[in-house]
Amino acid sequence: MERDPTTKYPRPPMPEQQQEMPGYTDKMNPKPDHGEDSYKGSGRLKDCAAIITGGDSGIGRAVAIAFAREGADVLISYYNEDKDAEETARWVEEAGRKAIVVAGDIQDEAHCRSMIDRAMEEFGRLDILVNNAAHQASFESIEDISAEEWDVTFRTNVYSMFYLCKAAIPRMRPGSTIINTSSINATDPSPSLLAYATTKGAIANFTAGLAGLVAGKGIRVNAVAPGPIWTPLIPSTMPMEKVKNFGQNTPIGRAGQPAELAPAYVLLASQESSYMTGALIEVTGGRPMI
Repeated sequence: MERDPTTKYPRPPMPEQQQEMPGYTDKMNPKPDHGEDSYKGSGRLKDCAAIITGGDSGIGRAVAIAFAREGADVLISYYNEDKDAEETARWVEEAGRKAIVVAGDIQDEAHCRSMIDRAMEEFGRLDILVNNAAHQASFESIEDISAEEWDVTFRTNVYSMFYLCKAAIPRMRPGSTIINTSSINATDPSPSLLAYATTKGAIANFTAGLAGLVAGKGIRVNAVAPGPIWTPLIPSTMPMEKVKNFGQNTPIGRAGQPAELAPAYVLLASQESSYMTGALIEVTGGRPMI
């Protein structure tokens, strides 16, 4: 196994490529690594039940695979990427766990509530909620960002998190966990991702505040802050030149792979992190979060 982090995965320049939003895994070159051939479970989430938003691809798929191999059943929430979602479900089922796929728009509070209900119906419990789905788009000028674009970014990235946590917490037992996906953009915002970066700062703050609010219930709330990660979001939302050089600005010199994020989510979901709440784990390829 390659151990040198600078050469373990492909380095820029990446092949030229562009996709329409929201982007699809099969069209990416090179294909992301979600841990399909590498992640080994050890029963750390045995018989737990999890919801993962944005579970169809990217970080969400890697987390779903890892959770299943650790012993959890998984509800895979996604927008409309049916083929990607079914592929994630196949990997969960191959690990011997139950997979439920639920399509829909998490901007809608009723859909979020119904997703929590569905998890309870299918699994009889909800131990882990991973708020991972996100919308982003690149703009070179604030004048180019419409009110509608700003609204959809906040509703997808922040409002949905509020809706899901509000519906889930009354159904969660002591020992349950919530894991939110923030970003290095929370403290080092990319100017061309103004709306997205702003939501990621809000997510970090929401995580810290909610952690204090529900600590007395025995529920922990933490976040992971990825740096540049090679997912379908990249070729579908960034200019070709940025895609080509994606990840070059890290000390490690490359973009991260979804598989390199999954262990952080497993740690926060498991009882090995029982004294961690309100934390933000940085997985940034060496770029500091100040």
